Amino acid sequence: METQMDTKIEKLDKRVALAHLGGGEERIKKQHAKKKLTARERINYLLDEGSFEEMGVLVTHRTTDFGMEDQIFFGDGVVTGYGTIEGRLVYVFAQDFTVFGGALSETHAEKICKIMDQAVKVGAPCIGLNDSGGARIQEGVRSLGGYADIFHRNVQSSGVIPQLSAIMGPCAGGAVYSPAMTDFTIMVEDTSYMFVTGPNVVKTVTNEEVTAEELGGASTHSSKSGVAHLTSANDIQCLDDIKKLLSYMPQNNKETTKKFPYELGEELRPHLINLIPEDAHKPYDMHDVIKGIIDEDSLFEIQKDYAENIIVGFSRLAGRSIGIVANQPMQLAGCLDTNSSIKAARFTRFCDCFNIPLLVLVDVPGFLPGTDQEWNGIIKNGAKLLYALSEATVPKITVITRKAYGGAYDVMNSKHIGADMNFAWPTAEIAVMGAKGAAEIIFKNEIKSAENPEEKLKEKEAEYAFKFADPYRAARRGFIDEVIYPKNTRRKLIKAFQMLEGKEVNTPKRKHGNIPL
Repeated sequence: METQMDTKIEKLDKRVALAHLGGGEERIKKQHAKKKLTARERINYLLDEGSFEEMGVLVTHRTTDFGMEDQIFFGDGVVTGYGTIEGRLVYVFAQDFTVFGGALSETHAEKICKIMDQAVKVGAPCIGLNDSGGARIQEGVRSLGGYADIFHRNVQSSGVIPQLSAIMGPCAGGAVYSPAMTDFTIMVEDTSYMFVTGPNVVKTVTNEEVTAEELGGASTHSSKSGVAHLTSANDIQCLDDIKKLLSYMPQNNKETTKKFPYELGEELRPHLINLIPEDAHKPYDMHDVIKGIIDEDSLFEIQKDYAENIIVGFSRLAGRSIGIVANQPMQLAGCLDTNSSIKAARFTRFCDCFNIPLLVLVDVPGFLPGTDQEWNGIIKNGAKLLYALSEATVPKITVITRKAYGGAYDVMNSKHIGADMNFAWPTAEIAVMGAKGAAEIIFKNEIKSAENPEEKLKEKEAEYAFKFADPYRAARRGFIDEVIYPKNTRRKLIKAFQMLEGKEVNTPKRKHGNIPL
């Protein structure tokens, strides 16, 4: 005999089942046909099995205009809640494209805001899986207000908890600003795009014909704009990348990263001595230096296809997470330019927010010259990196492998801007500029009056290089703490970072600095 409780349970079962069905079987099939997982499938794959606890499953919109009162879906186009990834608590929201194209409404936004608030209170990362057609136009300003509520929380959460965004479908108009304010943005190739104004508006305003993929696809944002920090081949890889990225981070700004078990053994790397070419003008791959220092296969590079003249990424050294910023001589000779300065500055500030020590590897001949760079603000943008490294209070260690010239020497975590330990290889050249340029200025008259100016220039270039193109003058001044054998680099760094684990810095009291944006 059915009791009153049975009836009530049946009513609940029906509502939960409808919520789990999203926009219905037909729309789910369309989602799968686009090679996309549904919102719930994404969450179930991302989180540890059975760990997801949903919040707001029975929320519905409140709109009665345009016949919306007849279109009610439980959950209102977004799945929100909490669970664990490898045992770590995280909060997550996943927009459901099968319900109103994932369009954001007032209640949809309220659900997202609720878990963002909870994440800050508890001190746990917040992950957003974005797949939305934008603001729900039937709601007008209420949906716009919902976006602004989310933006405000992105700012309040910044530097308190890690915020990760995955773009797994469309993300256009005002919707793009929330991912842009989170710490890392991952885009899925071929199925996702981001832009403020779409192809139709672009054609109307500028008469340019462009596809959504060309305008704001994963390839565009990972190589041209730098908006995307990572790209993934499909939904599954994207979710795996989120898990891996999270493994290098702490839960919040009050904690440190998990230390993986590691036994210190024979840490010498003899092959490092052969990486620097005899000819100072020849490039080499800084990735080879990095691989010779870090724990095996632990580099997780960020923005690898953007501003390739600098390498940034997470790694592990003796089981502990570190952030790496390294000049790349294979691209633009390792010069700093506007894009690489911004890329490295942003990464530096993230590491400093979340207590991740920094290793800076230096081979920089200077800032990239040219009208393009000057007119695009190399002064201001270069200052961003200078500001970020000066401001950072986490343990900071520098290794100069070859060139460290001019202002770029100062900027790349020199002793003068607060580096804790500065090492140099014997191949390091620390000077105001390269030997040839210096000789042309210092010995200008002597060269000009010589019988053979070219031979004289070479002679004076060699003389300057002999006197200045080495690390020893800087070492005598204490600007370099130690000139080390390349093979000893890993061991030196492990011991130095261990020594710096208890580092504390008392900064002047202020509301906040004014970074040269």
